[in-house]
Amino acid sequence: MSEIKTKATTDSVEDFLNTIEHPGRKADGLKLLQLFIEVTGEEPVMWGPSIIGFGKYNYKYPSGKEMEWFPVGFSPRKQSISIYVMLEKKDLEPFLAKLGKHKKSKGCIYINKMSDVDEEIFRKMIHTSIHLIQSKKQ
Repeated sequence: MSEIKTKATTDSVEDFLNTIEHPGRKADGLKLLQLFIEVTGEEPVMWGPSIIGFGKYNYKYPSGKEMEWFPVGFSPRKQSISIYVMLEKKDLEPFLAKLGKHKKSKGCIYINKMSDVDEEIFRKMIHTSIHLIQSKKQ
């Protein structure tokens, strides 16, 4: 089995955010940093060179393979901001219906800017993802 390449690092989250050239993306990155800290109560950790994750848990694939991952996180990329939540489709869809302007793939939600989404719904989605992961750990 191949090993996952994206792992927690000791790199500075603030240093990473300060490398973002786009002023709006940088401002949204700083806003998201505070929002995630408030909602999760977790300290941010860099995962690989560009993902900021909050919390840790062991994710088990249906194949039995396990990996350490984060329950929620984000990455302010050039094209959009990637939002990572560990919610099953049935739990995620009600939030997405009310979230605002976004795109979705299997593992990510993409937003262009924070002003495009309903912050209250966003916070609830992050809280629910953390809560469900923590309840599975017990």
